[in-house]
Amino acid sequence: MADNRRSRTITEGVQRSPNRAMLRAVGFGDGDFNKPIVGIANGHSTITPCNAGLGELSARAEIALHDAGAMPQTFGTITVSDGISMGTQGMKFSLVSREVIADAIETATSAQSMDGVLVVGGCDKNMPGGMIAIARMNIPSIYVYGGTIKPGHYHGQDLTVVSPFEAVGQFTAGKMSETDFIEIEKRACPGKGSCGGMYTANTMSSAIEVMGMALPYSSTQAAEDEEKAVSAEESARTLVQAIHNQLLPRQIMTRKAFENAIAVTMAVGGSTNAVLHLLAIAHAAEVPLRLEDFEEIRGKIPVLCDLKPSGRYVATDLHRVGGIPQVMKMLLSHGLLHGDALTVTGKTIAETLREVPDAPRKDQDVIRQWDNPVYAQGHLAILKGNLATEGAVAKITGVKNPQITGPARVFDSEEAAMDAILKGQIRAGDILVIRFEGPKGGPGMREMLSPTSAIIGAGLGDSVGLITDGRFSGGTYGMVVGHVAPEAYVGGAIALVHEGDSITIDAPARLLQLNISDEELAHRRAAWKQPAPRVTRGVLAKYLKLVSTASRGAVTDE
Repeated sequence: MADNRRSRTITEGVQRSPNRAMLRAVGFGDGDFNKPIVGIANGHSTITPCNAGLGELSARAEIALHDAGAMPQTFGTITVSDGISMGTQGMKFSLVSREVIADAIETATSAQSMDGVLVVGGCDKNMPGGMIAIARMNIPSIYVYGGTIKPGHYHGQDLTVVSPFEAVGQFTAGKMSETDFIEIEKRACPGKGSCGGMYTANTMSSAIEVMGMALPYSSTQAAEDEEKAVSAEESARTLVQAIHNQLLPRQIMTRKAFENAIAVTMAVGGSTNAVLHLLAIAHAAEVPLRLEDFEEIRGKIPVLCDLKPSGRYVATDLHRVGGIPQVMKMLLSHGLLHGDALTVTGKTIAETLREVPDAPRKDQDVIRQWDNPVYAQGHLAILKGNLATEGAVAKITGVKNPQITGPARVFDSEEAAMDAILKGQIRAGDILVIRFEGPKGGPGMREMLSPTSAIIGAGLGDSVGLITDGRFSGGTYGMVVGHVAPEAYVGGAIALVHEGDSITIDAPARLLQLNISDEELAHRRAAWKQPAPRVTRGVLAKYLKLVSTASRGAVTDE
């Protein structure tokens, strides 16, 4: 699409004086029109701590681009705070923001015929949004992650953004004092940076590093540390070299790169949202990728890192003991990573990892030794059955009861389910069904961190199942199954479940089953009528009309 964009842009700038006049007004001099114009897609915002430090990183990158002989042009992109909107109607806009970010970057960069783009982002949807735009445009690009937050501390325990959500369930169940509850809230997020466990932001930053579109070690650096700003400067210099060499994203974002990203996502215990986002990025890059590919790779990859939400450590701990390159080298040494995949530096994965030890240090247990993994196989499983004929996504490690059959407790919204949990109306053995929260039904496919955390906090995490056509936060764990497709709004079987129906979640068998006869299911389907849309105007209404099924990444340009 854009193989000749750099030469065309420079030619236009030299020959067309009106264009030159506008550029002179923003700082171009006589010697600058033969330099590459590089966009800085700056996601700075004080809406969320994830993005509060991005202005400084963008400024450092801008200086480095100038020094490297480019002409940077900064423009803004949006963000929303998932942590603030969680459990509210505002969460419906979270996944939508991924598309807005992608569209904004594509629009600004393409309208100004920029020669390359450096994307700076922090919160969960910033990473896939930026990568979707990069894949669409296919001009030299690099991603700069804003960095992870450092953990909070209380009573000798590391705290993350998930801690207050779980504390709600504990406090409501009478298992925590009000003093402890308030102190956890005050201490959980001590500064700038994205949520500190291997939640969605750190999962996606790791995947981008693995794919070769960000610099080594950059995905686990702390937002407030100087090395993060230095990495932004080095990213700028790397991008200018990529422009001169016309090294394009689709040369890097190949099928092998996506397989590498899936493998490392499994090894670090990453977020279920990685499935949705990697499918969407692959769609933008025109790389064939299916839900079934995640299941195939999962069976080959051990979980090597003991990271939150289900483990003990946070991203800064992983960084301290070798970061993502150490995990990659372990997989590469055992033939489970494509070493010939290219990176934005021009080096292959194997060349990049040459000096990284084959095994992690033995004086730590954040990254386990190869013969002592946290789990023998990956944690993100694809379940199918008559409740999810297209598939659903579950975290299957760390649960004591990977098989559960129980009565359905049916709720047509997150709020209704949350109310029942907090009132103590959910019992051990129940299976919660939260529906009409899918891409179209929500619309917006909300994350269910509030109900899942409340279940954990109430002590029901090992005895209650939950299925939804919505999503889960990267901080969620337990016997939960999300992304159920087809979703309820389009008549998927999840819409046909009745209160008290028997449902089976069988993780080892990869099964999600409504235990009624085919004849009864067909009868219910024939009687079903699609509900009226919840919104008819504005961005959510447009999203409802355009968005695809979750099994294909919930993309809006199919």
